[in-house]
Amino acid sequence: MSDTDSMKQTVCDAIDAEADQIVGLGEAIMDEPELGFKETKTAARVEDLFQSAGLQADSGLALTGVRAVLDSGRPGPTVALMGELDALIVPDHPRCDAQTGAAHACGHNAQIAGMVGAAIGVAAADLKDRISGRIVFFAVPAEEYVEIDYRLGLVREGRTSFLGGKPELVKLGAFDDIDMAIMIHTGSADSLEGAVGVSGSSNGFLAKTARFVGKAAHAGVAPEQGINALNAATLALNAINAQRETFRDQDCVRVHPILTKAGDIVNIVPAEVRMETYVRARTSEAMLDAAAKVDRSLKAAAIAFGCTVEVETVPGYLPLANDEGLAEVFRETTTALFGDDAYRELPHSGGSTDAGDLSQLMPVLHPVMTGARGIVHGKDWHIADTDDGYLAPAKTMAMMAVELLSGNAHKAKRVMDAFEPAMTKTDYLRQQQEIFRTDVHDGASLV
Repeated sequence: MSDTDSMKQTVCDAIDAEADQIVGLGEAIMDEPELGFKETKTAARVEDLFQSAGLQADSGLALTGVRAVLDSGRPGPTVALMGELDALIVPDHPRCDAQTGAAHACGHNAQIAGMVGAAIGVAAADLKDRISGRIVFFAVPAEEYVEIDYRLGLVREGRTSFLGGKPELVKLGAFDDIDMAIMIHTGSADSLEGAVGVSGSSNGFLAKTARFVGKAAHAGVAPEQGINALNAATLALNAINAQRETFRDQDCVRVHPILTKAGDIVNIVPAEVRMETYVRARTSEAMLDAAAKVDRSLKAAAIAFGCTVEVETVPGYLPLANDEGLAEVFRETTTALFGDDAYRELPHSGGSTDAGDLSQLMPVLHPVMTGARGIVHGKDWHIADTDDGYLAPAKTMAMMAVELLSGNAHKAKRVMDAFEPAMTKTDYLRQQQEIFRTDVHDGASLV
């Protein structure tokens, strides 16, 4: 057995020895889900376990992020192993928070358990003298892009600059000393053939909120004296739908608006209606093109009814580009764990992640491993196999870190040498900041 393989075996044995603690962490987080930038209990659990493993932790990063470093003391690249702290809102999930509707219906509880499990394994294996460089274990907040109004409030108060966790951490410099980043998303055995897979890419998106303001009137006695904001919003939805045939198939455009307020009382002409939507696409160019068509649809509806529409646009996440070098290390690692038939190359994903932002700046890997059952973001989502859901990701990330940094860290250096960033950090921050925009269209004055 090679020295690298010996280290991997030692790490996996250490993870197996702490299996109950790792699984218990994942299940405890499942039972106490928290929404983005509010993950205080989850962050405290992570910090406690880092410290128990002998790792000094920094907390409160981008409000709730937690980070620990294992430094070999020898020069070499820095590899980050990440997990996401937050839940999303699924109020009919059987393990949701009764007050907030938060639920881990996307597997972030398993991400944290896997990342912390990797930290426990690597720390217990005492690899400092056998690797080069550093491993950063990073629990990051607020990946699920929910509660937009709340997060905009954080921006207005100066508590954050962005609405997502990783963009905020990039801005704060928390990734400045990291050379590459790896995380593992839990997949459902109901939708993924094979045990593991990697998509080459996924969509980016921006988000919009629209507020239609009309005029209230008695809906039965004098509807002609009102301006129906709900009718305007409905026309805008239809106009957006009519644009869909103009979206190119290869751009994988997704526009999926919802109404968050549709009036107040049934016998009053609706005077205020609110809408939220994402505009997703495979490239930034396609995303901006689709966003312009959405803006035209909103404005046209306001003109048609003579109402006002206020449109606030905020940056979401950039498209994900999984690094081919890291994907090859992942394939080799998971083949050793699961066998030759486990790995799948997956098609482009219509979903989005703020790991996409990092992938424009450094090599990033965001693969999928099964362990869950049910529909992602659905009420039946749960970790069905604790070995596959919690322990296998821990072993995979730890083994990848060992493979990348063993010896003289030659594999990590090869990944870095082959990577060309799409933009600098300065360009990234400027581009994202420029997306923030508020437009007000008075339909009556535009006629």
